[in-house]
Amino acid sequence: MSKLKMVEVTDKSITERQAIARGEVILSPKTMQLIKEDAIPKGDVLSCSQVAGIMAVKETPYLIPMCHPIHITGVRIDFKLKKNRVEIEVKVKAKDRTGVEMEALTGLSIAALTIYDMCKGVDKNIFLSNIRLVKKTGGKSGTYVREEEK
Repeated sequence: MSKLKMVEVTDKSITERQAIARGEVILSPKTMQLIKEDAIPKGDVLSCSQVAGIMAVKETPYLIPMCHPIHITGVRIDFKLKKNRVEIEVKVKAKDRTGVEMEALTGLSIAALTIYDMCKGVDKNIFLSNIRLVKKTGGKSGTYVREEEK
C-alpha cells in the first residue's frame, strides 16, 4: 500500500510567500548570437520561454502530484544573455498556506526546456545546468537563502 499523501495545510496561516529559482541554458556562442538577432527559425526564443515558464508556474499542481493548488499573485521571469549561456531567474509570489518553491522551480525548468526546444534545430550540444532554489520567504520556516547566493 502506498504511503503517499498530500500534506495537510488547513491549520496553517495564510501568509505572503515568495520563491526565486535560477538556472542556465548552455549553448554555443553562435546560437547565442542568433538569439540576440532574433534569427532562430522558430521565432522569438525568450518571449516564448517567458510565456511557457509562466504557464508552467500556473500548472504546477497538475504536474507535481503532491503540490497544492495555490493562489499565485505574481510571476516574473528574467533573462541574462552571456557569451554561451542564458541565465534565467524566476520569481513567484503567492498569498497562501504553503510555499511556491515548486512553482518557481517548475517555471524555471519549463522556461529552460523551451529555450532548448526553440534552439535544438541549430545547436545539438545544448544542455541545462544549475537549476536551483535560491531564496524563499514566508511561512512557518521563514526565510531561506542558498549559501552560494548570499
